[in-house]
Amino acid sequence: MPARWWDYVTALTVKLGPLELRNPFMAASGTFGFGEEYGELIDINALGALMVKGLTLKPKTGNPPPRVVETPAGMLNAIGLHNPGLDRFLNQELPRLAFQKTPVIVNINGETEDDFVTLARELSGVPSIIALELNVSCPNVKKGGIAFGTSVPVLTSLVEQVKSVCHIPLMVKLSPNVTDIREMALAAEEGGADMLSLVNTLKGMVIDTGSRRPFLGNITGGLSGPAIRPVAVRMVYEVFSATSLPLVGMGGVFSLDDALQFFLAGASAVAVGTGNFVMPDVIPRLVSDLHNYLQKEGIDSPSKLVGLAHGEAE
Repeated sequence: MPARWWDYVTALTVKLGPLELRNPFMAASGTFGFGEEYGELIDINALGALMVKGLTLKPKTGNPPPRVVETPAGMLNAIGLHNPGLDRFLNQELPRLAFQKTPVIVNINGETEDDFVTLARELSGVPSIIALELNVSCPNVKKGGIAFGTSVPVLTSLVEQVKSVCHIPLMVKLSPNVTDIREMALAAEEGGADMLSLVNTLKGMVIDTGSRRPFLGNITGGLSGPAIRPVAVRMVYEVFSATSLPLVGMGGVFSLDDALQFFLAGASAVAVGTGNFVMPDVIPRLVSDLHNYLQKEGIDSPSKLVGLAHGEAE
């Protein structure tokens, strides 16, 4: 009989700062909805954690279409944080996940620091939510539209304020659209972050040569998929050397080899995003493949792989 995810619970357990996960693979925010649709295709309990769709205080309808376009080895998306808002999430979406054993991490978004603080305060007391993921790629309307995650003092201030009301672990999702991601990692650490996830999408653009106009309704979008993996791996590698915070690596993970690069670069866990669209069973498959790999290599825990590319262990 083929092994199932529960056969790997002990062998694949990992520590992610204050969290303990049954395995190091999670679904990245914005690529798995609230889990309901994928529940018809896979066993959601195979996931180490589920980062639900990005949440805002009030419902958002998102950007005008088209919102998605395929690119070589990836895709551009400009969804615009289309989501039901805090109240509906708590009253309708979260209860549907309550029967699952998969831990829930909520990605929060806001236009102002007050938005983030309110979301953190309301969500950090909910028993079924184990952590919050702070999306700092949102524009700060009080600072002329600058993204929170591209300014060191702005990011430090935001993390400090959110952390002051957040009673569960706080993860900061770093933007790659910066000059030096290490500075942003240190800013988040200084603000009190417990963990970091990286990277968010890279800003990109596709022009429709037929109409001679930008393809996306929002003009630009976020590039994801295998095309960004080398950039993401490099940034995880750099941040691992710059900060002591545990890392979640993401960006174009489709296979075990992709995931291993992130572990070796310094990630304690790996989030899968675009891969879910192409292969809905990618995470259960990664769980099985990692278990087999560790057995073959004689390694008793995924944590033994973390950071080995830095040469700290023989």
